[in-house]
Amino acid sequence: MAQATHGIGGLTYDPAKKARPPELNVFIALILIVVAFEAIGRLFIGDSFLFNTRPNVDAVFNWARLNIIILQVSIVGIIAVGVTQVILTGGIDLSSGSVVGATAMITMSFAQTAMVNGNPNPKAIFGDWAMDLPVIAPIAVGLGCGLAAGAINGVLIAYTRIPPFIATLGMMVFARGLSRWWSNGNPISFPTEGYAAIGRGMMPVLIFVLLAILFHLILTYTVYGKHTYAIGSNEDAARMSGIKVDRHKVLVYSIAGILAAVAAIVLSSKNLTAQAGMGVMYELDAIAMAVIGGISLKGGRGSILGTVLGALIFGVIISGFTFVRLDAYYQEMVKGMIIVGAVVLDQWRQRRSAGRN
Repeated sequence: MAQATHGIGGLTYDPAKKARPPELNVFIALILIVVAFEAIGRLFIGDSFLFNTRPNVDAVFNWARLNIIILQVSIVGIIAVGVTQVILTGGIDLSSGSVVGATAMITMSFAQTAMVNGNPNPKAIFGDWAMDLPVIAPIAVGLGCGLAAGAINGVLIAYTRIPPFIATLGMMVFARGLSRWWSNGNPISFPTEGYAAIGRGMMPVLIFVLLAILFHLILTYTVYGKHTYAIGSNEDAARMSGIKVDRHKVLVYSIAGILAAVAAIVLSSKNLTAQAGMGVMYELDAIAMAVIGGISLKGGRGSILGTVLGALIFGVIISGFTFVRLDAYYQEMVKGMIIVGAVVLDQWRQRRSAGRN
C-alpha cells in the first residue's frame, strides 16, 4: 500500500496518485498504433507496415514508408507548433490553413523565374522587376504576410475582446478569398532554383524539427513561455501578477501567423507551384495534432514535444490507412472521427485531472 506523507498545513502526498508525464502516454499510444498496423499487415495483407520485406534490399526498416510518414506531417506540423502556443493561452486559430493558401500565392509571385525552357514565364504575375529575385525576397514577403495575419488576429482578440473563434474564423474566410483573388484563381508556378531548394528532399522535415526544438526550448526556459502558460492557466491571475496579457496575446498570434507562412513557403517550394486551394483543413489537422499530443483546449497545459508526438500519431494513422488500402474518402471520414475523438480525449483528461485533485 502506498505511503502518504504529510506536508505543510496537513496536506498529504500519495505516490500512487502521481501521474505519468502526458508525453509518455502519447508515446505509448504511438507505439501501440504502430504495433496494431504491423499486426494487421502480417495477418491480413501478408506484408509488414514497419519493416522491409523485399529480398533484394538489405535495410531492416521500410525507410520509404517512414520518410513518407514524417514528410506528410512536417508541413502541418510547422503550423501545429504555432497553433500549440495559441491553444496554451486558451485561444484557438482557425485561420492558419487559409493563411497558408494566401501566403503561398503571394510569395510565389515574387519567387518566379523569368525564363522557362528558353521562353518567357507563362505564369508570370508581375513584370521583369519581380523575376529572378534573390531567395530572401519572397521569403521576407511571405513572412510579412504571415506576421500581418497573425498580428491582426491578436489585436482583434486582445483589444476588441472578440472571441478567438470569431476573429480567426473571419481571417480564415478573408485569407481564402484573398488567395483566390490574387491571380483570379490561376496557379502560380516556375520558381527560381534557390526557392525550389527550400522544400526539396527532407528539408521540410529538418525545418519542422528545428522549429519544434526551438520553440520547445523557448516555452520551457524563457519568460515568454512562462507567461504563455500563466495566461492559459488563469488569465485574470496573470494580469494581476503584472503580465501584459494583451500584448502577449498579440505576440503569440503573430508567431502563429509567421509559422503558418513558413509552412506556406515550404509547401509551395516543395510542390513548385502555388494554388488558391492550398492549406484547406490544415488548421483542423494542426489542432488535432496538438490535442492528441496532450494540449488542453482550455489552455495552460501541454508541450511542443507532445505536439510532435501527436503529429507522428496522425502521420502513422494516415499512412497505415493507405497501407491497408482504405479508400481516400474513408480516410477523410476517419480523420473527422480522429478530430472529434481528440477533443473527447481532452475533455476526459480534464475530468480525470479534476477528480485526482
